[in-house]
Amino acid sequence: MSRLNNRAFKILHTEVNNCCSNDPISKAEQEIVMKRLQKLRQEQGSPATLDELRDLVIDVFPQFNEKALKLAAQYNQPPRIFSKIKWAAILLTSATGVLWVVNLPLPMIRLPIAKTAPILLLPSFISMDYHYRGIISSLEQADQLVNHATSSSDIEQGGERVKKAQKHLDYLPVWFLGYYPQTYCSFFSCTWKFTLDEFEQARRRVARLDAIVFQEKNAFATLTQGEQALNIAKQQYEQTKGQEQQKAIASMQSAIDTLEQIPRETLAQKIAQTKLAGYQRDFEKVKSGVANSYQTSTLIEAAKLFALQASQASQDPPHPAETWQRIETLWGQAIERLQNIKVTEPNYLDAQKLLATYQTNIGIIHSRRQAENESQEILKQANRQIQNLIASPPSQPNQLKGEIQGIINQLRTVKPGTITYAEAQQLLLSAQKKLK
Repeated sequence: MSRLNNRAFKILHTEVNNCCSNDPISKAEQEIVMKRLQKLRQEQGSPATLDELRDLVIDVFPQFNEKALKLAAQYNQPPRIFSKIKWAAILLTSATGVLWVVNLPLPMIRLPIAKTAPILLLPSFISMDYHYRGIISSLEQADQLVNHATSSSDIEQGGERVKKAQKHLDYLPVWFLGYYPQTYCSFFSCTWKFTLDEFEQARRRVARLDAIVFQEKNAFATLTQGEQALNIAKQQYEQTKGQEQQKAIASMQSAIDTLEQIPRETLAQKIAQTKLAGYQRDFEKVKSGVANSYQTSTLIEAAKLFALQASQASQDPPHPAETWQRIETLWGQAIERLQNIKVTEPNYLDAQKLLATYQTNIGIIHSRRQAENESQEILKQANRQIQNLIASPPSQPNQLKGEIQGIINQLRTVKPGTITYAEAQQLLLSAQKKLK
């Protein structure tokens, strides 16, 4: 083997010419370098390396292109194993291309091959057998997962099997029927029973399962949407009051309606039915709580109205006993409404606070009414005694003084803050003057 092959020599020769000029010195330098390269070219042995090539030219031409040296050294190396593999791959690809052309679904190509060299159609039969078995297996798995699903994950996996079956179905060569070689089947025993009717049946089965998966996914999407809306409405109800709670209740009802509208005969509808009973029970409790809360609020507001009227009527005392009686009745009406609020109802503690205040107030009013009645009765009795004393005065002075003193003692029992108190005080002063 030459230590410098022709291709590497040409590269170096070209670069030597590039480094030279027309002057005699350059020509001499060119001859020196070319003699070295020619000598290396005639030598037998291992190919010259990059360093060896550089040593041949660099002392004469320091400006020699390094890229040219590297390229020459690269082409000076013997062919590697990769080159051999490349050619083998080219040959193999060519053979594969021929097989691919032979197995195309074209009768004008397949029919002559089926008669003369049926073995070349082996890839078609292998592909058909693979995809035929694949569609059968995928459809069985899809049918089990979809029609006997227990969760949404089964539906998802079933959908993947349906897609896989569809891919196998797309690869099944319907055109292959009628174009298979009899010699091949007799030699290799074609055992499959793939017919056009079976192909159509498999395609309809895939379409039916795909429709079921689509419906189930939509049903589960509705189920998820309804449950999320219901949970959000529950949180809003717990965190708000008044009008906002009413909106939350309406949202809860809308979410439950959504769950009830899930299509029948779907797994999502069966799951929803098991949960709807609990959702309805919770919703009824919420509505009942709202109704009780509304009723409680109504009773408290009504009690406050009666209390307001009683307070207004109590202003600017003293009042007659009849007025105190009406005021006491108003406080009683307020108390009666608060007493109708049960322990289990909302706002019970607020009602109890008001009830304690109202009961204290009605006690005060009751005392003032009694004081007014007693004072009026005392004044009436004192006036009768005075009239009797004027009509028939006693003959003895001491006896007169004793009766006047009795009237005075009686008038002193009239309580302050009553209507009769002022009149009683006037009579008391008049009686006291009579004793002097």
